[in-house]
Amino acid sequence: MTPELEKYADEHTTPEYPVLAKLYRETHLSQVYPRMLSGHLQGTLLRMFSAMVQPMRILEIGTFTGYSAICLAGGMPENAILHTIEADPELEEIITRYVDEAGLKEKVILHIGQGMDVIPKLNETWDLVFIDADKPNYLNYYNLVFDNVRKGGIILADNVLWDGKVLKPETRSRDTRGIIEFNEFVQQDERVENLILPVRDGLMVIRKIA
Repeated sequence: MTPELEKYADEHTTPEYPVLAKLYRETHLSQVYPRMLSGHLQGTLLRMFSAMVQPMRILEIGTFTGYSAICLAGGMPENAILHTIEADPELEEIITRYVDEAGLKEKVILHIGQGMDVIPKLNETWDLVFIDADKPNYLNYYNLVFDNVRKGGIILADNVLWDGKVLKPETRSRDTRGIIEFNEFVQQDERVENLILPVRDGLMVIRKIA
């Protein structure tokens, strides 16, 4: 998408909620890699997915500063819960502060720790899972959560186009290899149907059918 088309899409999408605009600004002022934040277009898409699926239980792997968690939780029905996992303890304060400001304190449970350690301790059936954490572990996360995703449930995975590096063998870092391995596995997995949306850095939409 060209910058002009992205600007047009942004201008013709429901405006960013004030709390998200505030979080977006603070993230860009305080974080070394602010691009990790979902942003307006993708955040709105996540909220719409959540509103359409009406999940009672969401698992988010990779919170960063909380933008996507707020978007996903904003689409959930009453009495629904979102569990979100963040490996960096230094982000706990900003996540908690903005979740509270968004009025979602009762809907969002934050876990600080490594996803591979936290996930097995969560005794839940997931309606929707959002994977947006360390890229070499994408396939590990997928395999770890799969049996606990209900039939018909949705798994979303961010950054699956990885800035175009999936097409450039010479740039295949450990992160790139992790994304490629994940994409290829899902493409061959007969238990799901899947679609890559070329939104931002690529969003894989996976529906469990078996």
